[in-house]
This record gives sequence, C-alpha cells and structure tokens, in this order.
Amino acid sequence: MKDVLSRIVNAATEKFGAEYAEIRAQKLFKTMLTIKEDKVEAVKEGIENGAALRVLVDGAWGFASVGAFNLETLTDALSDACKMAKAASPKLKAAIKLAKDKAFEDKVSANPRKNPSQISIEEKIATTSAMAKTILSYDRRVKSCTIDYLDLVGITYFMNNEGTYLEQDKLYVWSRIVATAKEAEILTFSREEIGSTAGYEVFDIETPEKVGEKVAKRAVDQLKAKTPKGGKFKAVLGPNVVGVFVHEAFGHLAEADLTLSGSVLMDKFGKKIASDVVTLYDDGTVEGAFGSFKYDDEGVPAQKTLLVKDGVVVGLMHNRETASKLKAEPTGNARAEDFRVEPIIRMRNTYMAPKDYSFEELVEDIKFGYYFKSFRGGQASLDGTFQVGVQEAYEIVKGEIGEPVRNASISGNTLETLYKVDAVGKDFELSPGRCGKSQTAFVCDGGPHIRVKEVIVGGSA
Repeated sequence: MKDVLSRIVNAATEKFGAEYAEIRAQKLFKTMLTIKEDKVEAVKEGIENGAALRVLVDGAWGFASVGAFNLETLTDALSDACKMAKAASPKLKAAIKLAKDKAFEDKVSANPRKNPSQISIEEKIATTSAMAKTILSYDRRVKSCTIDYLDLVGITYFMNNEGTYLEQDKLYVWSRIVATAKEAEILTFSREEIGSTAGYEVFDIETPEKVGEKVAKRAVDQLKAKTPKGGKFKAVLGPNVVGVFVHEAFGHLAEADLTLSGSVLMDKFGKKIASDVVTLYDDGTVEGAFGSFKYDDEGVPAQKTLLVKDGVVVGLMHNRETASKLKAEPTGNARAEDFRVEPIIRMRNTYMAPKDYSFEELVEDIKFGYYFKSFRGGQASLDGTFQVGVQEAYEIVKGEIGEPVRNASISGNTLETLYKVDAVGKDFELSPGRCGKSQTAFVCDGGPHIRVKEVIVGGSA
C-alpha cells in the first residue's frame, strides 16, 4: 500500500504541479443493524474499501474518491482532482494556503479484548435483542423501543508530499437505545447511547440488562412527572446536559470554519465571553473516549485544545487551512466520515473543566429551580441562540431535589448563559454520541454538574 500511495503523491507534484497532495485510504469492516420492538428490522454487514485524493493546485482544492486501490484507477482520480483544482482557481479571491506541520511516520494499533469483526452477527443480534426484551418486559406501559447498532473495524492509511505516512487501526462500537412509555394521554421518551473505542467488551460493562432497565425505568418514571413552569429559573445542569450545551451551543461556534462563516465568536478572540469559573476544552487525547484518536485526517496529531480559559476565548478548533488564515497552529480537528468525503473541522471530546463544588453545595442555596439531568436533543445557531430538550428533570425546592418534571427544555443565548454559570462541580463525566455537520463524526461531550443563575425553561405558563 505504501508504495502505491507514494507513487500517486509523487505524480501529483511532479506530473500535475500540485503544491500539496495527500491520499487517504481505508480498509474497513462494518456492521449495522436495527431492532424495533423485538424484531430485527435491518442488518447490513460488509467491507468498505476506498481512497480519497486531495490536491492543492494553483491555490485551489481538488478532490476525488474511488473504491479501488489499483494504480490506474488512482491515477485517473488524481487527474480529475487536479483538473477540478485548476478550474476552481480563477474563481478564488485569494489562494488557499496551509499552516506548516511536522512530518510523521507512525503505525497506531488497537488491541481489543473482543474484536467486533470476530463477533458473529448472530451474537450482535442476540445482544441488542436482549436489550429490547429487557425494555419491553420492564413495565406494561412501555410501548416501543428501537435499538441501532454500528461497529467499524479496520485500518486507515494517510500519506502526503511533506513526508507524513500513517497507518492507524480504526475501531468503533456504538449503539443508541430509544424507548417510549404511555399511560392515558401521557407519552414519555427515553434514550441512551453507548460508545467505545476499546472493543465489543463494552457490553460486558454496559450489559443489555443494565442498559435496558435504565432506559425503560426513565421512560416509566416520567409518566408520573408534571410539566415544568415556563419562565426564567435557577438551574443545576448534569454532565450529560452540560455536554450537549457545550457541544451544540458553544462548540460549533468555535469550529474555525464556522467562526469564519460568521459565528458570534468571530470578534471575541481574547475577550471575556463567560464567567470566571468557565473553562472549556476540545480534547482528542482522552484515553478510551469516543472522540479520541492519535492523528486527524490531515495527519496532524490530536491534542488537548483550550478554547476558553476562566471565561476568556483563547483558542479555536482548526484544520491546516483555517490555521493559516488566522495565523494559528493546527489543532488536529480535521476529520472525514470516510473516503468519499473531504475532511472538515469537527469536534472530538468537548467539555467543561471541573472545579470544586459538591452536588449538594450546588443545590443547597436554590429556593426554587430545576435540576436538568439528562438531555433529549439540542440545536444551536451561529447567532448564538440555542435550545436543549431534556428527558429527565426534577424540581429543586428549598435546597432539595423534588418532584420529577417531563417535556422540559432550556433555551437562550449561549454567551449570556455562560456568563450566568456561577458554580462548577468537582465531578466529571463524558457521554458518547454522533455529531452531524454534513458528515457524521463520533464524539464525546460532558463535564461536571454546574449551576446557572438563570436559564429560560420551556413549560406551562
């Protein structure tokens, strides 16, 4: 493989005049399955091989991808990519330049105790079916469940004309479990995600029975919950909700391509945008986390990137192109879903750093407010507004956790809300997930429990 990639990269510079050239190749084994209620709805298993070529010619990008590794096919794809770049070049206002990076030659190995590619499809179906059975048998009011399962195992290759050559084992195991419960006219929802870069042994810890009961119990418990009051209230956010808030409401704003496209952070670098207790990171080096890896898809080493320090914006997430534009260093955030697409700036493990409050201390001074424990979903805009749906929440009354509430949501302006964070817990937790930004990326987000002096709560008047 190395010899073939080398010949293509050399041809890009010597034959087609590319000032930069890179080629990514993958050999992956992939399993996908979906179970609804107690029936297998879909199963797909197979090999995904292919290569992606990206070149910089006359200051413009060209890209092509193919599903084969033979020299003739790759050479044709290289020619197409170079033609694309030459056609695009006259239309650019300024030539694209890349920040400098060191050359690396490395082989990164994964050593799972249980390799997903060696687990039979029958066993994978049995694992997910056991989850479904646990959920559906938990309580007669549980009405449905859907379980999605995915694993990816294989190797990726990267080479550029600057001397970098990488071989990296790739291993992901992921599952999303969703259940609903109903009583009279009340319908509730519960979801959970499992993500691992270790191996199929994740299900020895997150067993089907344990996960299934957790999801079903949350759905059933919410049936007796009441609707929250609408308005502005003090709130304690759990790590799961902190994570989705940091990811959706702030993280995307700090992806340098979106920053340059007009996010509210564009003119905030070096300025205070949050309270003194807020420190935020995007970190690709957290051992075993779902968003961790050693090198990104431009061959740049992953690192721990400080985004906000004591309330001040000090960093953004970069690829080599945005790093050059903003006179910064690449941060190892360039990621591509697969060989069919170009790498773009993506988050990895994005979180708020812990401080020194216990959970009891966060709650004790609140006369009336809410504890938002687990999120349902979230979205944010480049103008800084956000909304996060909450699937598990409770009232806080006179410093104590009170009755559960259902169908809650929080919303507001990201920067205003970050200013209102007045206390940060000493615990810490990351949750796995998948992020969509024209492509899918495996990520983690989280942090400690935090207290917010005021947040807009969606509910009854």
